[in-house]
Amino acid sequence: MPEFIAADLRGSRFERVDLRGAQFRAVDLAGARFRGVHLGRVVMHGVELVDVDIHGEIENLTINGVDIGPLVNAELDRRYPDRVKMRPTDPAGFRAAWDILERLWEETVDRAGRLRPELLHESVDGEWSFIETLRHLAFATDSWIGRAMLGDPSPWHPLDLPWDEMPDLSGVPRDRDARPSLDAVLELRRDRMSTVRRVIEGLTHESLDGHTRPVDARGWPESRSYPVRECLLIILNEEWEHRRYAERDLDALAARGA
Repeated sequence: MPEFIAADLRGSRFERVDLRGAQFRAVDLAGARFRGVHLGRVVMHGVELVDVDIHGEIENLTINGVDIGPLVNAELDRRYPDRVKMRPTDPAGFRAAWDILERLWEETVDRAGRLRPELLHESVDGEWSFIETLRHLAFATDSWIGRAMLGDPSPWHPLDLPWDEMPDLSGVPRDRDARPSLDAVLELRRDRMSTVRRVIEGLTHESLDGHTRPVDARGWPESRSYPVRECLLIILNEEWEHRRYAERDLDALAARGA
């Protein structure tokens, strides 16, 4: 295996690189940026973690002997009381959660519509633009509702946008250069959100505890059976988290516009 000892790699770019089992000792990572990385089973000793900003899924993360995952979740639930409702256990809970998301997204879209249209295509700190966020949510709905739950082997719209690190799959769109208007993307979003509404309105205790049937085609998610509950929880999480990110970035865009 290659070794980098006393090497100056400042400004290096590592993309789609396999670093499993790599060892870092006396390494300066000041100013480094990580996006879409998997850090499972990572061990850090003798580190100096100062002025660090982390956004992502945090589970079983122990710092100085304390598992901070439950602490982070508890604080987020305190800040956003509706977040608890994104973990429903019965059909009525899923309907209530979707009511909340529809209301919150209506407020966010109204806020975005008051900005100059070109700002909605701008990235904030390397994240998706507002338009790209809406396109990604359409992709998530098509994948987990249209494909996994409703059985459409190829449900995607040309404007759908997978996450950046997803491998290219034949038939799955990924047009990062598209610049659709807000109205065009909202038309797609309204259609997909109404599909989720129909599915959730039709939920019963029996169907919620059931499993999907595999589709006979390659795509995303993989062609296998999934718990219905898992598919719907994924959608709730996608909608909740991406709205939170969108609101954060709209703050920055509003400042630019001013």
